[in-house]
Amino acid sequence: MADNTYDAIVVGSGISGGWAAKELCEKGLKVLLLERGGPHEHITDYKNATKNIWEFAHRGDTTPEQRKKYPVIHRGWAAQEQVMDAWANEEDCPYTEVKPFTWWRSYRFGGRSVLWGRHSYRWSPMDFEANAKDGIAVPWPVNYNDIAPWYDHVEKFAGISGSKEGIPNLPDGQFLPPFPLNIVEKDVAARIKEKFKNERHLIIGRVANITVPHNERPGCQYRDRCWEGCPFGGYFSTQSSTYPAALKTGNLTVRPYSLVSQVLYDKDKKKATGVEVLDTEDNKTYQFNAKIVFLCASALNSAWILMRSATDVWADGLGSSSGELGHNIMDHHYNIGANGTIEGYEDKYYYGRRPTGFYIPRFANVGADKRDYLRGFGYQGSASRSGWSREIAEMNIGADLKEALTEPGAWQMGATGFGEILPYHENKITLDKNKKDKWGLPVLSMDAELKENEMKMRKDIVIEMVAMLEAAGAKNINTYDGGHAMGHGIHEMGTARMGNDPKTSVLNKWNQVWDAPNVFVTDGSFMTSSACQNPSLTYMAFTARAANYAVEELKKQNL
Repeated sequence: MADNTYDAIVVGSGISGGWAAKELCEKGLKVLLLERGGPHEHITDYKNATKNIWEFAHRGDTTPEQRKKYPVIHRGWAAQEQVMDAWANEEDCPYTEVKPFTWWRSYRFGGRSVLWGRHSYRWSPMDFEANAKDGIAVPWPVNYNDIAPWYDHVEKFAGISGSKEGIPNLPDGQFLPPFPLNIVEKDVAARIKEKFKNERHLIIGRVANITVPHNERPGCQYRDRCWEGCPFGGYFSTQSSTYPAALKTGNLTVRPYSLVSQVLYDKDKKKATGVEVLDTEDNKTYQFNAKIVFLCASALNSAWILMRSATDVWADGLGSSSGELGHNIMDHHYNIGANGTIEGYEDKYYYGRRPTGFYIPRFANVGADKRDYLRGFGYQGSASRSGWSREIAEMNIGADLKEALTEPGAWQMGATGFGEILPYHENKITLDKNKKDKWGLPVLSMDAELKENEMKMRKDIVIEMVAMLEAAGAKNINTYDGGHAMGHGIHEMGTARMGNDPKTSVLNKWNQVWDAPNVFVTDGSFMTSSACQNPSLTYMAFTARAANYAVEELKKQNL
């Protein structure tokens, strides 16, 4: 459009940004989608997706140079040769850690929607009511009934496979046929159900992998190589789903290499007028104008943009009048659980590489269950047979070893807990004005940690998983606790929480910034609490809801 003017600007092309672009374009708005990284085209740019492991130079391992350049990524399992080009350059984009914080970023089109774990769970009424019930932080300004229609909306388009279970604290959704539990998981599920009197459930993971053809995508091929990019569109990503839908309207303009440095604000009209962009290729600054702005740059980066905006009006940035901008950081703590051997199924196997495992929904502090901490946790895990890489102590060389390794080993079963982190005001990010990135911009300083409530919960995560494995008849049970630095769960939330009162929250119930009602924030920033379920489905639902509201308000000339 002329004069760099659009109806709407969407900042960030990940899960939330892709949804915002799709919804706004389909409602007739001319949309500019800004991505700070480069293009990443569906299928053609999935360079590694069809390679075999022996075709990689280092068979999946990273190099000493990569370990030096990407120290944060190397703190966990994400450092693998197949996806190293997906991660943000840590030398160009540093940050400060007052306390340890693992921030895994992907700066390219589609963001982490290509890389995500795809687990997709609704929140329950209990989750939206938790803050008010416990007197923690501020109450959610919405309830489950407000969001349920939007869960329906996004599930139908994205394609979520799952089984209907009738579990009150994990509502059923609009599901495609589920992936199957394998024989061991089915039997263990029955034993857990019986042992714990139907108060605990082991179900197949609900994931954004399609099990039947859906929206012109053929379906999952059971390759389980999703984060390399799926040439079959087997799972939901911006590239496979929302971007093609937005493009089809003719209303979308995409601009890569566009680092949004601030929202432009008119203090007389008390509205945003657009955004300022630093082009990361030519290092020039550009301005783009729009009636509405959707910030979907990720929970921490959207807060960073707000902190740098309208500082002539609010010293700490647009949305800071409540004193909550940058505070209340949450994540999900994990790296903890148990595993064991399940005997008696040596004549059983399974088909393909299923892209999900089982899920055990939260049972702590549900109903009559009471603990000495608030909230709870769920588990993600699987049962499988050991492969050729297992160790056989009795045979360490020779023909007998080779022969043994042609057969699958014993069945192993284990699960990792994912626990809720409460929204503590003192868990925060700020601008570090003494440290700059490649482009001379101030970086974020991370000051957040787990506290007593989470530490108590972690003890129970291990105890309860052991109890369920024992109920299942597992042998050789092992437990582990690798500790948890904030951010490592890759579920950053809460830096611009929504609420009922502009004095205690950054956003209202429609995801609008109280101080600039034509600015919407719909990534993890808006979360008022974290529950223990993977959050991306909730981001999708709130984004679609906010986009619908924004268009209605534009029609009424209220924005």
